[in-house]
Amino acid sequence: MMAQYLALREVAGDCLLFYRMGDFFELFFEDAKIASQVLDIALTTRGEHGGQPIPMCGVPVHAAEGYLARLIKAGCRVAIAEQTETPAEAKERARKEGRASKALVARDIVRFVTAGTLTEESLLEPRRANVLAAACDLRGTVGIAACDISTGRMELEECPPERLGAALARLGARELVVPEGWELAPDGAISRSGHEFSSDGGDERLKLVHGVATLDGFGTFTRAMLAAAGGLIAYLDHVGRGKLPLLLPPEARAGDAALAMDEATRASLEILESSQGGRKGSLVEAIDRCVTGAGARQLAEDLSAPLTDRHAIAERLELVEWLHDDPLLREDMRAALRAQPDIGRALGRVVAGRGSPRDLGQLRDGLSGARRIGERLAQMDGLPVLLDRLMPELGGSQDHWAALVDHFAQALVETPPTERGQGGYIASGYDAGLDELRVTSGNARRAIAALEAKYREETGVAALKIKHNNVLGYFIEVPQRHADKLLEPDSGFSHRQTMAGAMRFNALALHEEASRITEAGAHALAAEEAHFEGLVAEAVAARHAIARTAAALARLDVAAGQAERAAEGGWARPEVVDGLSLDIEGGRHPVVEAALKVQGERFVANDCRLASHDRLWLIGGPNMGGKSTFLRQNALIVLLAQAGGFVPARSAKIGMVDRLFSRVGASDNLARGRSTFMVEMVETAAILAQATDRSFVILDEVGRGTSTYDGLALAWAVAEAVHETNRCRCLFATHYHEMARLGETCEALSLHHVRAREWKGDLVLLHELAEGPADRSYGLAVARLAGVPPKVISRAKSVLDKLEKGRAETGGLAAGLGDLPLFAAAHDALEEQCDALRDKLRDMDIDALSPRDALEILYDLKREAGTDS
Repeated sequence: MMAQYLALREVAGDCLLFYRMGDFFELFFEDAKIASQVLDIALTTRGEHGGQPIPMCGVPVHAAEGYLARLIKAGCRVAIAEQTETPAEAKERARKEGRASKALVARDIVRFVTAGTLTEESLLEPRRANVLAAACDLRGTVGIAACDISTGRMELEECPPERLGAALARLGARELVVPEGWELAPDGAISRSGHEFSSDGGDERLKLVHGVATLDGFGTFTRAMLAAAGGLIAYLDHVGRGKLPLLLPPEARAGDAALAMDEATRASLEILESSQGGRKGSLVEAIDRCVTGAGARQLAEDLSAPLTDRHAIAERLELVEWLHDDPLLREDMRAALRAQPDIGRALGRVVAGRGSPRDLGQLRDGLSGARRIGERLAQMDGLPVLLDRLMPELGGSQDHWAALVDHFAQALVETPPTERGQGGYIASGYDAGLDELRVTSGNARRAIAALEAKYREETGVAALKIKHNNVLGYFIEVPQRHADKLLEPDSGFSHRQTMAGAMRFNALALHEEASRITEAGAHALAAEEAHFEGLVAEAVAARHAIARTAAALARLDVAAGQAERAAEGGWARPEVVDGLSLDIEGGRHPVVEAALKVQGERFVANDCRLASHDRLWLIGGPNMGGKSTFLRQNALIVLLAQAGGFVPARSAKIGMVDRLFSRVGASDNLARGRSTFMVEMVETAAILAQATDRSFVILDEVGRGTSTYDGLALAWAVAEAVHETNRCRCLFATHYHEMARLGETCEALSLHHVRAREWKGDLVLLHELAEGPADRSYGLAVARLAGVPPKVISRAKSVLDKLEKGRAETGGLAAGLGDLPLFAAAHDALEEQCDALRDKLRDMDIDALSPRDALEILYDLKREAGTDS
């Protein structure tokens, strides 16, 4: 056995090996040590290997999914080794091979269970997509393939290498597969042979999966996309041991189809996950009112990839508004959707060969529910454009779709079981032969009950019972004190087993009835299994239509949920236009507002009005005054609007944003050897390099984390660069009051501050934004609020007085900054000086110069360069 185990362990690679032994999955050696710690189960030993005891632990097969979930969550990958033959088949094989010794049951790895390839309901989070991605580089372009095998959706895209991080951050993949030795591979990526990432191979694999001669009907795919698709499908083929999951036709995603956000921006805005980790406190948690898991997953995808197509955004907003304006219809839709099973994931399990009768029942009920929703909506006039496009997927107009629902309704019981091993899921009346087998089995069971009564009467033993187990089958059991009557030679009973306090017997009549039950039951199970396979084949044949229906239901749920959230919070429909404006009246932060509402407090709304002539707001004021909240809330309003939802504001007119950048609240990255300041500078550099005039940028406290002079210099230069070079819409929060002087030289920059007042020695934060520079930072007042000891506050006040006196005498940090040329002008002046020297050198005839002339020229050049001789 150990030789067989070690051979399978070699195949398992870096996965833990679940080795099937009877009713348990056993783990040995290092696998056992790891699993026992993660699962908190006992670690034992079994036999020896190399003179050392073999560590071992195990989990019951019937409870394996729960243990797998914990291992996957801990970052483990698991190989499942199942018995591929019965003990009887093993004995027969051994006999044919001429081996008299005890036969070892054959085993093989049937599947690899990894974070990105889960389909089981108990292992998946209902409201989160489970994405697997593959990426590779082809001639300087990165191809990315991503799919959620629980629903089959697959997307292909490409991007420049510098945009890889942003693309992966948008996808949020649970696993990433890359070629071996790829320099751009992120930490934790799974390496596979580079031969699997072939564009020709990807093209052939996709055509084979979808049974087509060409991919032209699915769209246009680049070589980089196809190479990534080849790596993805090869990995799925590997983990499925030759059986692929549900894969829908691939969709090509254009690089500019979504609002671009890098990983730092997504983390800063806490879109899908809060800074504490998890959904709680995130944007999606604050706005999610979806009543289905599929809707919640679609909403998360919408927020991860807001649109940049104004017409597509308008279609989503139109549907949300339509449901918002009809509360009764909205409630009807939400009630109907709430009863819907997750047919997308049920279909994924069925196609992957892991489906159950319950999954087929979910397809039946979900499609029936979709038909009823479609019929209800068909009665309405003036359907929104997007809903009108979804209607064919919500009705039974497709013959095969309607026929499948009707067939499943006839074939399946009302509530099918999750396991098919015991049968009982095919409805009575569907198969006359199966019904007859069930009658035979039922009659035999009644006959056994009659036999029990008869044996009690004949023996006079009232405690006699007929029982059943998987080893003995049916048997008669009596207490030992009554066993003598059944042991008599002419009793008609034969002894089978002696137990503590009881004895077990058999009888001819019981044996005959048991045989009838077993035979009828086996035939009934075989008949049900055949029907199950037929129903699965039907579902697989209709998989594309079913998947489209699942997607339509999810989109409808998102729209209804967005409408419900808007009605709850008094949110407004935004107007998304092509210009460069950002006009938000009464904007609010959805997450902060929800948190304050729980505490019974009111959120203070603020306006934000950016335009081409006033595109950079410099915002000052005290800590805790609301600067960061104001920055983030406007970024989130842009994101929500372009995702196609209402926004927390009285009104909003938003010029389309191509890229959203947030440099707010950086933290250190010790794993990469980066300090907080270094992280801040890396993020700021990315903004300055990538932001366009259509981008929206929020910057908070640029320059903190270094010396005061360095920090002010950097903040000043960054603000000038954003104003003069990037020319994007920007909110820039700072504590450097000296930067207010930028308002004198930057025509599109205006000064603002969050209001605060001191009242009887206490700081009152008003959280209101006002025009003009901040008069002071109120740092000592905030420190007092935080509980800093009074002696420290007093000492700080003395130091501050000294510093302010010195600033008044010398002009302070900003002394001389008013004489500086603007960013662009300073850069041009430097270039002009360099060009003059360059021109002189270009015009010089080196060969005609005497040594003395050359020396004189060098002195002249040195003086022109501004260097003392």
